[in-house]
Amino acid sequence: MSAQQVSANADQDLSDLRYRMRHSAAHVMAEAVMKLFPEAQIAIGPPTEDGFYYDFEVSRPFTPEDLEQIEALMRETIAADRPFRGETLSRDHALERFSDQKFKIEIISDLPTDEEITVWSHHSWEDLCRGGHVDSTGKIGVFKLLSVAGAYWRGDEKREMLQRIYGTAWESQEALDAYLERVAEAERRDHRRLGRELDLFFFDPISPASPFFLPNGTIVLNELIGYVKELYGKYGYQEVMTPQIFNTELWKRSGHYDNYLDNMYMINVDEREYGVKPMNCPAAAILYLANLHSYRELPIRYADFGRLHRYERSGVTHGLMRVRSMTQDDAHIFCTSDQIGQEVNSFIEMLEEAYAVFGFSEMRLALSLRPEKRVGSDEMWDRAEAALEEVLETGGQDYTKESGEGAFYGPKIDFFVPDALGREWQLGTVQVDFSLPERFDLEYAAEDGSRQRPVVIHRAMLGTLERFMGVLIEHLAGAFPVWLSPVQAKIIPIADRHIEYGESVRLKLVAAGVRAEVDSGSDRMNAKIRAAQQRKIPYMLVVGDREQEAGQVAVRARSGGNLGAVSVDDFVAQITEEIATRS
Repeated sequence: MSAQQVSANADQDLSDLRYRMRHSAAHVMAEAVMKLFPEAQIAIGPPTEDGFYYDFEVSRPFTPEDLEQIEALMRETIAADRPFRGETLSRDHALERFSDQKFKIEIISDLPTDEEITVWSHHSWEDLCRGGHVDSTGKIGVFKLLSVAGAYWRGDEKREMLQRIYGTAWESQEALDAYLERVAEAERRDHRRLGRELDLFFFDPISPASPFFLPNGTIVLNELIGYVKELYGKYGYQEVMTPQIFNTELWKRSGHYDNYLDNMYMINVDEREYGVKPMNCPAAAILYLANLHSYRELPIRYADFGRLHRYERSGVTHGLMRVRSMTQDDAHIFCTSDQIGQEVNSFIEMLEEAYAVFGFSEMRLALSLRPEKRVGSDEMWDRAEAALEEVLETGGQDYTKESGEGAFYGPKIDFFVPDALGREWQLGTVQVDFSLPERFDLEYAAEDGSRQRPVVIHRAMLGTLERFMGVLIEHLAGAFPVWLSPVQAKIIPIADRHIEYGESVRLKLVAAGVRAEVDSGSDRMNAKIRAAQQRKIPYMLVVGDREQEAGQVAVRARSGGNLGAVSVDDFVAQITEEIATRS
């Protein structure tokens, strides 16, 4: 066995141990809650990637003091080192054992009649469970309860609101401490907190899960769009604009009405039903149908930044990461079957170029295959999946296959990148679709004069721009590169008599295309520098008597470094070069 295989096996063993520890800890936590709240109704409590949780219905909200008591009771059970044991029950026996627990009764009642029902216990407490535990409670390791949150039973907002206690368990104190430090760092980088502190965006109940972008945040979004548009010019895309609302007939024709209706906003106008677009694909098909096309025109690449609206359940919305109102760097490529490979490869090249600019140096590819709920024939799916797999194999790309994860209209390649904390995010995607051309009867004149179907390639590079901005904020801890920063230079006069000179410096910077401000407030210089650093402004330009006389600025970086005095013209040249090259 190779060293690599030994390492992989060790990693798998550790992963399995952590799963069993966390699963066991969830049971022990539920037992402790029942001791403190005998009237509690218990729901489910699975292990997660980094910990575990359990959902409860209790008469009042859990408090920090409750969590302390729950932890203390858990430690007693762990110290008692009680063995975990499983047994198989008949349906009637299981219903009798859990007769006072309504969620367990519902789970049992929903199980197929031929499914085996198992219960796992550790001495005096038991739970419905398929197993997967450590041998005894004493082997759970070190743990900590982290937080409480609301959660609807079975994720249905029409059902009971439960309280979810999150916890984590690790094999050693060192591993727990490292995890807690990662959590603390993630909280410091939380895009929702930084969004408020940096005046980027906010949310209001008047439009749930739909962000309001302040001037600073709008600058960042516009810069992202501007960069993507530059790449579109380089890679041969044409930008289009399409309506927001379409007659239901369009959504029936595209397949969204049957496969995506639960995520759409529907309205009635003039006694007709309309849908607000959740995706640009059908609109791109209508654009293509507006003219006759020849093989000589293909590929046609339509890029659309139009706003989309999707009904996401309130339980899954999360800051900018999951919103209901969004913009995507979305595009649809109409091409021949022979052009699929070159178009997908060209997209991957553009995507890699863009990700490098944002500091994402690694990437994982996943080929997502047909889901159970889909449109189109199996033959269409066979062709589409084979086309993407051939691109990946020919290009020598490393990738994994993900069964059932494709879009309802076609397979896709998803692109995942790790951020500064090692968390993985799915950003870009490229999808091959043989179904849309059939549904919309799309054609082009082939070289031999026959009418042929084009292929549609759906693709997004950054993806949803709101989500990408959230990822980027956390990846960079809010410290955008100069070209993306809402304010690129803050001019700090030492005294009031230097404000006029500071304003002249600002005008030179603005004339060169730099976003600059003068801090003319009454605070002392050091307080102004700290304030600019807290706002993550890349450069602070201190001006006093010496700088005014010499036509200079004393440059400080937001990291705290003093870069010395330079002439205004030299600084303008330096910062404009950084902006132009997006360094």
